[in-house]
Amino acid sequence: MVNRILVGAHYGLKDWVIQRATAIIMALYSVIFFVDVLVVGPNSFEAWSRIFATGFMKFATFLFFLSLFYHAWIGIRDIWMDYIKPDGLRLLLMIATAAALVGYAGWAVQILYSVDLWREFK
Repeated sequence: MVNRILVGAHYGLKDWVIQRATAIIMALYSVIFFVDVLVVGPNSFEAWSRIFATGFMKFATFLFFLSLFYHAWIGIRDIWMDYIKPDGLRLLLMIATAAALVGYAGWAVQILYSVDLWREFK
């Protein structure tokens, strides 16, 4: 009998499936975005802001960014776990990565939901 020792790593099918699912979400969004850009043909700030003014596009864009950040978290976390051996340094890098990704998500929300505000100032 083989005794398997788990050390807290999150390798496995779940992470593989999540990365593939987030990749599919990002690919679908890319197609929607490029079709939208081809149809609208934005050549000014107002045209670009109209693309992102609809609730659907804001939601889809935010879902894209969440997928991107979660996809990146799984990949970078695995790199830290595979190649950084000192536990303290690995923990520090993982915390810094998580903090950066959460900050980027907040920044994305701020940008997406400030589009309407920019039109009011013009």
